[in-house]
Amino acid sequence: MITGQLALLFAALFAGAALYVSVAEHPARMTLADRPLLAEWQPSYKRGAAMQAPLALLAFLAGAWTWWESGDWRWLLGAVLIVSAWPYTMIVIKPTNDRLLATKPENADAASRTLLEKWGRLHAVRTALGLLATAVFLWASLG
Repeated sequence: MITGQLALLFAALFAGAALYVSVAEHPARMTLADRPLLAEWQPSYKRGAAMQAPLALLAFLAGAWTWWESGDWRWLLGAVLIVSAWPYTMIVIKPTNDRLLATKPENADAASRTLLEKWGRLHAVRTALGLLATAVFLWASLG
């Protein structure tokens, strides 16, 4: 089914972007001084959110559609895993995001660095959700 392959594609794109942020971009960013660290994170976060939210939604819709057509529970599991990044972000990560976005880079300090360290750990969960969803969609697509 083409919708299943689209679910896999969208989930893999989500997971790949999240993995890049978790293992390359954020650790590199954390080597910066406090002010440039926050100044780099803020626009990067906004761009990443604008990319990842639609990918999660598209993967969910394609996975749910494939489950509806096939009756294979694995498509539903993958869809639930990938869309769970939304409530996780809104409930768990958003308070940290809001504090970081409300801080002007010129006011960045050790507290904002601590929040960014926390953000990295929280974001790793989103990465895991994307990787798990991708693995489940791959499993389902193989039969």
